[in-house]
Amino acid sequence: MTDWISVGVLAASVPRDVVDEAVMVCDRQPRRSDGKLPAHVMVYFAMALALFAEDDYEGVLARLAEPLMQWGCWDRSWSMPGSAGITQARQRLGSDVVREVFERVARPVCEQLTRGAWLAGRRLVSIDGFECDLPDSPANGEYFGYAGGAGRSAFPKARVVSLVESGSHAPIGATIGPIVGKGLGEQSLARNLFGLLEPGMLLLADRNFHSWPDWLAATATGADLLWRVGASGRGGMALPVVAALAEGVSDVLCMRSTSRLREYTYGHGEREASG
Repeated sequence: MTDWISVGVLAASVPRDVVDEAVMVCDRQPRRSDGKLPAHVMVYFAMALALFAEDDYEGVLARLAEPLMQWGCWDRSWSMPGSAGITQARQRLGSDVVREVFERVARPVCEQLTRGAWLAGRRLVSIDGFECDLPDSPANGEYFGYAGGAGRSAFPKARVVSLVESGSHAPIGATIGPIVGKGLGEQSLARNLFGLLEPGMLLLADRNFHSWPDWLAATATGADLLWRVGASGRGGMALPVVAALAEGVSDVLCMRSTSRLREYTYGHGEREASG
C-alpha cells in the first residue's frame, strides 16, 4: 500500500503527458515498438530511485511496475528486465529528459489560505544549498571532485543549490555543480536561480548568500528580499543603524563604495549579537 501511495503521489505530481512532451522535446522516443523500457518508464524509474533509495535497480522497478500497469504506463506483456537491461535503458534516457520534466513541473503550489506560506501578502520562498554523495566512479571524481583536500571525502560530492517554496517545500528551481573549483560555491550557483523570482515573492536566504551584486540582481526581478548578514568582525558587515524598530529589528544602511561612487539602499535588517 505504501508503494502505491508513494508512486501515486509521484504520478499525480508528474503527469504522463508532461513526461511524453519532455521525451519528444529531447528526441528520446523508442526506436523499436517492442522496447520493454521506453523513455517514459525510465523517467518514472529515475524519480522512484529517490523514493526507494535503499533498493537496488530491480527492486525499484518491481515496486514501480504494478502501479504503472494500473495507470496504463506499463505493458502487461513486458517481462521484468535485469539490472544490466535497466542500466542500458537509463543510459539511453540520459539526463536531458529528467531535467526537462523537472523544469516543467517545478513551481509553487501553496494557495492563499495555506498556513505558513505567506507573509504580508508575499509568497515565502527560500534559497539554500547542500552537498550529496555520488557513486565513486572515475567520471564522477573527475567532474565533481572530492571534498576535504588532503583528507578527502570517501565519495565524490555534488553541490546543489535550490529555490523552494517555504510553505510546501516544493522546488521551484535547482542547479547542480562540482564541489570544488573557483566560482562553484553556493553563492555562484544561486545566481542561476534568480531568474525564477517574481514580484510578490519574499526570498529568504542565509548569510553566505549576500553580496552587493547578488542583492541587486535578485531585487531586479521585482521580488522582495529578507537575507541574513553576518555580524561585524566575523567576516560580516558593519551596517550603520538608521533607526531602531521593535523586537530587535533596525533600519540599516547598505552601501557599496568605490573611489568615485557610492550606492545606497534602505532596508530592514536583523541585528545579530554573534555570527
